[in-house]
Amino acid sequence: MVTRLLDHNLTAQLKPLMPRITHEIELVMSLDDRDASANLEQLLIDIAALSSKINVRRDDDAHTRRPSFSIHRLDTDISVSFAGIPMGHEFSSLVLALLQVGGNPVKEDAALIDQVANLDGDYEFTTYMSLSCQNCPTVVQALNTMAVINPRIKHTAVEGSLFGDEVAQRNVLAVPTIYLNGELFGQGRTTIEDFVRKLDADSAGREAAELNQRAPYEVLVVGQGPAGAAAAIYLARKGIHTGLVGERFGGQVLDTMAIENFISVPYTEGPKYAAALEAHVGNYEIDVIKSQVATELIPATEPGGLHTVRFGDDAALRAHEVIIATGAHWRLMGVPGEQEYRNKGVTFCPHCDGPLFKGKDIAVIGGGNSGIEAAIDLAGLASHVTVLEFMPQCLADEVLMDKLNSMPNVDVITNAQTTEVLGDGEQVTGISYRDRASSETGQLALSGVFVQIGLVPNTDWLAGTLELSPRKEIVTDRRGLTAVEGIYAAGDCSTEPYKQIVVAQGSGAIAALSAWEHLIRQQTVLAS
Repeated sequence: MVTRLLDHNLTAQLKPLMPRITHEIELVMSLDDRDASANLEQLLIDIAALSSKINVRRDDDAHTRRPSFSIHRLDTDISVSFAGIPMGHEFSSLVLALLQVGGNPVKEDAALIDQVANLDGDYEFTTYMSLSCQNCPTVVQALNTMAVINPRIKHTAVEGSLFGDEVAQRNVLAVPTIYLNGELFGQGRTTIEDFVRKLDADSAGREAAELNQRAPYEVLVVGQGPAGAAAAIYLARKGIHTGLVGERFGGQVLDTMAIENFISVPYTEGPKYAAALEAHVGNYEIDVIKSQVATELIPATEPGGLHTVRFGDDAALRAHEVIIATGAHWRLMGVPGEQEYRNKGVTFCPHCDGPLFKGKDIAVIGGGNSGIEAAIDLAGLASHVTVLEFMPQCLADEVLMDKLNSMPNVDVITNAQTTEVLGDGEQVTGISYRDRASSETGQLALSGVFVQIGLVPNTDWLAGTLELSPRKEIVTDRRGLTAVEGIYAAGDCSTEPYKQIVVAQGSGAIAALSAWEHLIRQQTVLAS
């Protein structure tokens, strides 16, 4: 039975975009006898019906995987391919590919577009993704965009659930997983800037030289999550020359699925919220610098002097004031085998990687809200889920525990200290743990371990420069000021209590206003 995937709501979203397709494009599909092929065929027919510029053609020999399709600009070498049906989080990737292959201009920095266009070589990328992964579209869209800019770059996005044998053969245990010319290239969220940096050996040097040549900012905000974005916007609205630099726009929120406590927005999702943050920042004259990880802070040596933030060994930015909003990252267990089997069964995102463990036995480490929510979601996919909680009882909300306890394929072990992740050299095979009450030890045979034990501030690069709390948070006063004049901190990396999006935004705004007031006072003193 054919399922019509392009329903009324999706059609209403897609139809107004069709006039942006200015070149003739062809959707070439390769099908088999699975229901997924029939559904894909109907989807492509329905899409083509929305524009006279789109034609659909079936050629079962055009792709090695079935069902698959490619979007091809006629009379050119420009094309991108999907193996599977790009719905769920990947529907936006499908829409963007249609528009870009159809001639809608690529919305990237001109210098970055030139870098991609000038990449010398033939690159055949394959990305394994799942439709429930919120990070996968970043990779899929980045590579599709690069393929449109440079036809010597080819990309196929493979929906893992439809090609289980291939996923198993390549031992893909985390998404997104990226192959280049048949060899493993990388895993996890990757931007166009990241790809260019890896493919072009000279790009890092050019980036460093460009950063070093930038004039000093009045305020430099380090970190592009909710706190950093809020700080930059508040500063720009005051007319302050502001730079906003970070590793990935959105920060930790990109790894969040449902957001239901952001006041005035009853429901949104992390990637959607991050995109809204970036769009809002784009309304102001803010220098946004992506894919840069701060490695050192050098405070000014005299009042009114310039602070320096270094990125790697060669690049640096300078500013009169610095706001640090670098957020946090997943807390690790710190046991043998954890790093060795990361992305080989040890993972952190149940939404991204859960489908890869369908029908398998897995464990969730952590009995707080995030751990219990993960266990509930995974119980619908896995054969069996074991929750291991370090404390004598789980700390999750009662409503979550009631839901968990109603599930027949979930066990909870409390007072459990994980001591080792076990594996066969290729992937996870189990874990060892110790009962903290009796000191007895035990083992569980597992295929996957989902770690959900909280977050750690991204502040290691500041040790010895700024005062840090026992939890590695940057110590600030109620205005966001650190012990160093002109240096502020905001959000999850600071001692601001309650690690929530709305709190982080308020923290960023406070730090920005404090920095602005300090600048005004300094200018008044200098003028007098």
